[in-house]
Amino acid sequence: MITLAIETSTVRGSVAVVENGRLLFSEQFAADRALGTHLFPCLQRARKAAPHYDQIAIGLGPGSYSGVRISIAAATGLELAGGAELLGIPSLLAIETDSEKYIAIGDARRSSFYFALIDRGECVAGPMLLDEQQLRSALASHADVPVFTAEPIEIFTNAQTGTPSAERLARLAVSGRGIIARGQLEPIYLRDPHITQAKKIQ
Repeated sequence: MITLAIETSTVRGSVAVVENGRLLFSEQFAADRALGTHLFPCLQRARKAAPHYDQIAIGLGPGSYSGVRISIAAATGLELAGGAELLGIPSLLAIETDSEKYIAIGDARRSSFYFALIDRGECVAGPMLLDEQQLRSALASHADVPVFTAEPIEIFTNAQTGTPSAERLARLAVSGRGIIARGQLEPIYLRDPHITQAKKIQ
């Protein structure tokens, strides 16, 4: 079983290939506005390590909407070319940490934050949107659990910086843990799309 994993939901992207538990390829890159210029050459190098895949695991976020969409598009193309099964896994499950149980938080804009409690590769709570006070209460109720965030949050200075990795995504997929979607994938949405109506011309 050969698994390709792609993770681009945060500022650090990564690609990994795992065959029966053995890491064949792993590479990290900046997941910035030029994501495509980093991701697609990386995928070409990954194919040299393994020319075909049985399954492709994608980190669905929450995080960068455009980053996740680009990964899904790339994976869909590879699926069409080689027939691999597409798997969607919350990116929060793949944060690089030695802790089996941890909390992931992030700034969701508009005075809100996301919260998820992860235990042994599964979301046991969330991801959910909370306001500042709700998040402080949630963190207080799990005071002994380490807290991670992909990017520093000024008002939550106790959170450690931690990002998900494609290698961890691949290993989750191999073990069958954390999979929330198969086939047609969509990023994890925490709220309905915010649409600004155009002003009427008088």
